[in-house]
Amino acid sequence: MSSGQNHIRVTGSLTGPLERPVLQWLSARAPAWLSPDMLTVIGVLGAAVTCVSYGLTHLHAGFLWMASLGIAINWFGDSLDGTLARFRHIERPRYGFFVDHTADALSQVLILLGLGMTPFVEFWISCLVLIGYLLLSVVVYIRTILEGVFQITFGRIGPTEARIVLVLVNGGIFFFGNEEIRLLSITTTMVDALLASVAAVLFTVFCISVLRHARRLGKMSE
Repeated sequence: MSSGQNHIRVTGSLTGPLERPVLQWLSARAPAWLSPDMLTVIGVLGAAVTCVSYGLTHLHAGFLWMASLGIAINWFGDSLDGTLARFRHIERPRYGFFVDHTADALSQVLILLGLGMTPFVEFWISCLVLIGYLLLSVVVYIRTILEGVFQITFGRIGPTEARIVLVLVNGGIFFFGNEEIRLLSITTTMVDALLASVAAVLFTVFCISVLRHARRLGKMSE
């Protein structure tokens, strides 16, 4: 069983080849006073900005742009904190793992609950997406402890790709609205249908991951 201090990061995201050099470039030029802890806080604050902005879309759809800005701030803080620590060789594996991923969970709760509070998305559908995300996170963290493998992406899709999709959804709603559609005998909206599909994919990947790893671990213990 791994202590969680040293683990293999499994990455293979679509944006990785572009994102990694950008993060290294930003780390090399970050001011000395900017610490990984500060970046973690900035990431959570970005999620809070998104949450509040989504709530304000009841007043005007233009707040979707502020929500997208919050998502960008969240990416900046969340993606750069660990990179900066590794660049400066000031890693604190246990502390960093704990703080980074608890902050990630809080950020996702803020963003997705905020999304559910907009007039464009059914709250329960947004909650299903959040539950699916958190369930997959549990699998990732347990595997990190048991096997020393930290799987960041599933099918080349990771947190950065999810943020990009959310920003595109925000822009799509602003420019094109949120048309009603009919699926079989159910009337819903484009965004609700998209998010329901995302939730279904998350739950499916969770179930497959649990069965696959449980079977493999069961054989190892025989």
